[in-house]
Amino acid sequence: GVVASPMVGTAYLSPEPGANAFVTIGQQVREGETLMIVDAMKTMNHIPSPRSGTVKRILVDDGSPVEFGSPLMVVE
Repeated sequence: GVVASPMVGTAYLSPEPGANAFVTIGQQVREGETLMIVDAMKTMNHIPSPRSGTVKRILVDDGSPVEFGSPLMVVE
């Protein structure tokens, strides 16, 4: 159930500073629902859930750099 980063960039867990996170651990999500944003060269790319399920783990911190293929979250 690992959701991997499709690009190099900076991971953001909420839509803007001070806002609530898109998802929290234990939350039910639907396929296609936004889990987080990866900023790549000032383009905010929404990362959708590849499946419906429960967010089990969040593997990155808000504002942390990510590489292509880095694990971001676990949705089972």
